[in-house]
Amino acid sequence: LTDVYSSSPALGRYFRSAEVVYFSNESSAVFYQLEFSVPPAAEGFMENAMNPDFIRNVLRQNIYDED
Repeated sequence: LTDVYSSSPALGRYFRSAEVVYFSNESSAVFYQLEFSVPPAAEGFMENAMNPDFIRNVLRQNIYDED
């Protein structure tokens, strides 16, 4: 995750860290926490770039690009 988000053209400059919060071999589930350094209030920044769907799609696109 660190490589994915730190190299993202859209989020790389804001990304600070990724930490695994929970991992389960039984269910193949991983919960993680991402930390971003958000700039001072910029119109629409939080609604767009920090939107959870957008952040997930950055990871999803990286997975598709690897295939």
